[in-house]
Amino acid sequence: MNMIEGHMAFEPSSDIPVWNVDPYAEEVLLDPASYYAELRARGPLVYIPKWSVLASGRYEETREIFSDHNRFVSSRGVGLNDFKYGKPWRPPSIILEVDPPDHTKTRKVMARALSPKAIAGLKEQFRQTAEAILDQLIMRESFEAVAELAEAFPVAVFPKAVGMVDSDRRRLVDYGAMVFNALGPDNKFRRNAMAMAPDIVPWITAACARDRLTKDGLGALIYGAADDGEVTEAEAAMLVRSFLSAGVDTTVTGIGNALWCLASNPDEYRKLRADPSLARPCFEEVLRFTSPVHTFARTANHDTQVAGRHIAEGTKILCVLASANLDPQKWDDPEVFRVERKPVGHMAFGAGIHGCVGQNLARLELETVLTVLAEKVERVEFAGEPVWRPNNAIHALDHMPLRFIAR
Repeated sequence: MNMIEGHMAFEPSSDIPVWNVDPYAEEVLLDPASYYAELRARGPLVYIPKWSVLASGRYEETREIFSDHNRFVSSRGVGLNDFKYGKPWRPPSIILEVDPPDHTKTRKVMARALSPKAIAGLKEQFRQTAEAILDQLIMRESFEAVAELAEAFPVAVFPKAVGMVDSDRRRLVDYGAMVFNALGPDNKFRRNAMAMAPDIVPWITAACARDRLTKDGLGALIYGAADDGEVTEAEAAMLVRSFLSAGVDTTVTGIGNALWCLASNPDEYRKLRADPSLARPCFEEVLRFTSPVHTFARTANHDTQVAGRHIAEGTKILCVLASANLDPQKWDDPEVFRVERKPVGHMAFGAGIHGCVGQNLARLELETVLTVLAEKVERVEFAGEPVWRPNNAIHALDHMPLRFIAR
């Protein structure tokens, strides 16, 4: 059996075009727009021989593959590795990398802990934190927006919401970046990220243990489900850790990308400032336009077809969510950022049963930051050149100097 990056190599059917591109090349990860456009132009599915994968970049087919958990499973890994043939670097996520019926059990526990009712009490705390951070930044001539706002806000509110006694900004942010880089090939981004694992993983494990959590946070709700017999104590610990692997770095990315969008489109920011109630649709448009998670994989669990093309069992398929979110067959003027668009159906939070379970919390965080920003800041301006950070699954900024001009 010929294996590439932990999954079976294969030859595509003759009606699937072959494209000699590397979607994990640094230049693609830093500036992926032309890659997305060409991927969509070449057809509903494209074969990439370097990694022996299919890639889907159009909206219709990407949504079909990503949503159909019977034909295209997550339990064989949402990265390049196929868990049927190799051992993953960490125990598979029992929320992200499982399928029904196991997924149904853990999803129920997580969805209850992250329900609108459960997180409603966090709104005032989130607002107070956002106001305090922005008040300080407004007084500065310029600041580094990724570290001092995009990272600072989630790390200030998220661990406290979970009930963590311990907090370490660098480890929390780098843990998410490490998990997402691990979904790609064994390139320099994955190797550099995994080199941090011996320091980060033991700290995360200890910080999410029951005896390091308060009794009034989201983590306590998860451990309460273990007391009720819905999950085991070990499963509860894994679910609490999944808060951090999926809930910090993606929110950091979302805030940074939102600031980049607004600084790049001052007319759109003026609309938000005139009507702060646009914070929610603005956030949804940021997600569509920049897609913090650009790529997730699925594995064909049996022979099937998509768009009339044959797909063999064991085929790894890159679902390029960022490309689907820019598909002109789905969106009018997809390359234009509009705070009033209301892009219902975007795939930044996934789709189907594996849609992001923490999206209520992410929406609350981003809506809070954007609302306070619109109320306090007249203009958002670049104070230097933004720099993007290459990651095998996340499209995030590394540095972005900004200035806030107050009213």
